[in-house]
Amino acid sequence: MDQGAVSEAVVTAMVKGAAQAAKADYAVAISGIAGPSGGSPTKPVGTVWFAILGPQGIRSLKHQFAGDREAVREQSVQISLQELLHQVSECTTVHPYSN
Repeated sequence: MDQGAVSEAVVTAMVKGAAQAAKADYAVAISGIAGPSGGSPTKPVGTVWFAILGPQGIRSLKHQFAGDREAVREQSVQISLQELLHQVSECTTVHPYSN
């Protein structure tokens, strides 16, 4: 993949594979750079891509988090669970974290 491991293409492929392997209606995939190293000018530490798969399709989004490795990981878990909850509840409300 030309885009690298932290990209929309990768999380989309991951979420499809996870749903297929688990025979699940819902799945979540996350790929990111939590730090403290590994970032680049185009993908700095804190860059995280998400994909959430459900009956409505696949939603992918990118966030740029601040903080240390643990903070990036915690924020990533929070966003993925919130997005999954919205997918499960078929919520279409836009929230501040969804930007």
